[in-house]
Amino acid sequence: MKRRDFLNHFSTVTGAALLSAHAPGWAQAVANRASSVQDRILILIELKGGNDGLNTVVPYADPAYYQLRNTIGIKTDEVIKLDDKVGLHPDLKAMLPFWEKNELAIVQGVGYPEANLSHFRSIEIWDTASKANEYLVDGWVTRGFQAGLSAKARFTAEGVLIGMNDFGPLAGAKAVSLNDPVAFVNQSRLARVNELAASTQNPALRYLLKVENEITQAADGLRGDKYVFNTVFPTGQFGNSVAAAAQIVASQRSDNADKKAGGVPVICLTLGSFDTHQNQAGTHAGLLKQLAEGMAALKSALTELGAWDRALVMTFSEFGRRARQNSSGGTDHGTAAPHFITGGAVRGGLYGKAPDLNRLDGNQNVLYTTDFRQIYTTVAQQWWGVNSDVVVHGRFDQLNFLRS
Repeated sequence: MKRRDFLNHFSTVTGAALLSAHAPGWAQAVANRASSVQDRILILIELKGGNDGLNTVVPYADPAYYQLRNTIGIKTDEVIKLDDKVGLHPDLKAMLPFWEKNELAIVQGVGYPEANLSHFRSIEIWDTASKANEYLVDGWVTRGFQAGLSAKARFTAEGVLIGMNDFGPLAGAKAVSLNDPVAFVNQSRLARVNELAASTQNPALRYLLKVENEITQAADGLRGDKYVFNTVFPTGQFGNSVAAAAQIVASQRSDNADKKAGGVPVICLTLGSFDTHQNQAGTHAGLLKQLAEGMAALKSALTELGAWDRALVMTFSEFGRRARQNSSGGTDHGTAAPHFITGGAVRGGLYGKAPDLNRLDGNQNVLYTTDFRQIYTTVAQQWWGVNSDVVVHGRFDQLNFLRS
């Protein structure tokens, strides 16, 4: 590849750095090609710090819940009831329309065997889809490309991370990290290239690192017009991240609609900290409100773009919290927790089995009922159409949260 061609190619990689002007018929053009794997978008939202699952999806009908949480338990009359057993935290009300439209899957009791309660190690396990005693380098999403996703489509970049300190599930991929979502929305610029990927034996990626400064300067001088959304995005860091994610999706130009190159298939966001060891009630409520309103804005924006039906949005977190509240009005590191999956292709409902609060382990933690790798297996097989054995280093039962 000639140097100029390489720079031209990766100038596009640097953001979806160069935001496209809105063109008539754009959304329809993108929507018309939504059935292909190259057009599907996976948006991962990390609930950083370990989200308290029992106060997120509340087992309000279980007396044991209120015995374990006599002051921080969500009152029965405040719970947004989903059925006669469980409901949502009241500050997740912006997500209720997802449930009512059968577009919200709630996977219960998600965890893994021999759970590690260290923030750093446990998120590494989730990021790499490893066993508790196994150490892997590549992220699970990266292995999705290795398993055949790269052969199915050609992408501008394999992923973009917004506001994250490391590459997590995209470690080893051709990914870009966006450190400042406000700067991206205002200036159309992405911050840095994935050094982990550039350290591999791939000569193209090594060359990319060498010319990174030149690419960044080029992107800085090519600030295209932003897509002007009707959607009103929430304020704050997470709201800005959601707006940046929407602009990345919008950066796929209508004039590329008939070409073989896809856009950015994976976008990672982060919200936190959910490490609520003390005075949990107010902090947790505020974080869940940000999550719900951010997800509602994301759906609105992607619907504007004709992209909601080809988007899959998933939460993940290193662990849940202990079943019993502590003496500081908070919760300590725990094991399993529920996670949300939504999108136009999602079959809503409750999946997996809720943990039994009368059957805790020796550390008074709930027992996991769904292995997190079952979720990844489902994404690999049903969303990407690749061999999940490569992605999760084993075989796990699929879940049924995607429409056929």
